[in-house]
Amino acid sequence: MLNKNGDPLAGVSRPKMLSRTIPSSGEKLPVIGLGTWQAFDVGASDAEQRPLQDVLTTFVKLGGHVIDSSPMYGRAEETIGELVSRLGLRNSLFLATKVWTRGKEGGIDSMERSRARLRTKTIDLMQVHNLVDVATQLATMREWKEQGRIRYIGITHYEAGAFSEAARILANEKLDFVQINYSIAEREAEDEILPLAQQRGVAVIANRPFGGGDLFSGVRGKPVPDFAKDFECTSWAQFFLKWIVANPAVTCAIPATNNVRHLEDNMRGGAGRLPDEKMRARMVEVVSAL
Repeated sequence: MLNKNGDPLAGVSRPKMLSRTIPSSGEKLPVIGLGTWQAFDVGASDAEQRPLQDVLTTFVKLGGHVIDSSPMYGRAEETIGELVSRLGLRNSLFLATKVWTRGKEGGIDSMERSRARLRTKTIDLMQVHNLVDVATQLATMREWKEQGRIRYIGITHYEAGAFSEAARILANEKLDFVQINYSIAEREAEDEILPLAQQRGVAVIANRPFGGGDLFSGVRGKPVPDFAKDFECTSWAQFFLKWIVANPAVTCAIPATNNVRHLEDNMRGGAGRLPDEKMRARMVEVVSAL
């Protein structure tokens, strides 16, 4: 909520965000980013965009940097471009998006549209969405990277059934990032993807950190365990996010939201103490028993 001076953080304690290094460059990123699927797919009216304007302003003030989108997310790219331009936030953000099409020309057209929608000359991270025509799109992305039109390249998926193919690509292609689903309820990435990413020096973005929202259904009305205070955790959102980013293979988790209060809560999931491996196992036991 904005105060009379327009500051969405009036009276809000500002946690110090933890960061992780992108192995291929040494650049650091905050461990909590912002997803945009559904949340940023809104119209162009002030009434629809005003809550997201507050979200972006608060995100940056709390140390956020990574915003992930896709041309498949409706108007999300356009909304980001409009708001980032209006607020003058481009230099404060790491903009990631995707290409999801077949053929070289189709991929070029898609990426050009993304640049136009995001209103930026350089996209920080371009990813092959769901591994579609991955060899073709990676070839173009490497050309664009050499030209300075994109800074990093990667691949994405959101289902564990694609992990074997993602692992094959990780093992054979030189990538900067891999984005996969990883949460306390979807732990399959630990089997091969996360160890391989560490071995290959590839940054990891964790999508679906709340299991598509299903995790909250299981804990609704239940208190956070008392032991959560040992790693400075006061909510279930923080509980789920701290479990993810406590894994050293994870560079950044990207919960999506269009709500400032939820954003503030999520950002605290990347601050303060994190659970150790013994505590993470205990957290899994708690969630599995619900």
